[in-house]
Amino acid sequence: MKAYLALISAAVIGLAACSQEPSAPAAPANEPAPAAEASAPEEAAPASEAAAPAAAAGNCEVIVESSDAMQFNTKDIEVSKACSEFTITLKHVGTQPKASMGHNLVITKAEDQDGVFKDGVAAGPDAEYVKAGDERIVAHTKLIGGGEEDTIKFDPAKLADGSYKFACTFPGHGALMNGTITLVD
Repeated sequence: MKAYLALISAAVIGLAACSQEPSAPAAPANEPAPAAEASAPEEAAPASEAAAPAAAAGNCEVIVESSDAMQFNTKDIEVSKACSEFTITLKHVGTQPKASMGHNLVITKAEDQDGVFKDGVAAGPDAEYVKAGDERIVAHTKLIGGGEEDTIKFDPAKLADGSYKFACTFPGHGALMNGTITLVD
């Protein structure tokens, strides 16, 4: 019951924060840019727009942007089998603080995602909505607010045995902020 109330409270706070922000047209989805050239648009592209998968075969890093509109700028991340290490940088291009509009990026097997969400909500904000030591999680960023970024690195070989997803585990965000990770040649 406490987790349910926390989830509802977080959703109300998040919606209240969104409703106070003036609406602005969304920028088109951007291909990942090298960190030195990264100039983030104000808002990520809406999930309804068809965006090319982030990263191409042979590219071992990608930048994923999150926004105050509770969206990632991509729904697909392609991870090359040729990479010995894959890097994902999560950038929050919005302005809201992490207490009201925080985002993280958590990678799990598709079938584990719901359980990871539930356990993340139970872990709460002090644990950044990620259960400590959860072996179902391949990798995750820390929870970040507007203007912040975090980077994770993992071995693509961890993705060899199933279907994988990425999502934000902040309460109420995962329904909109999720996507597929595909292992490619």
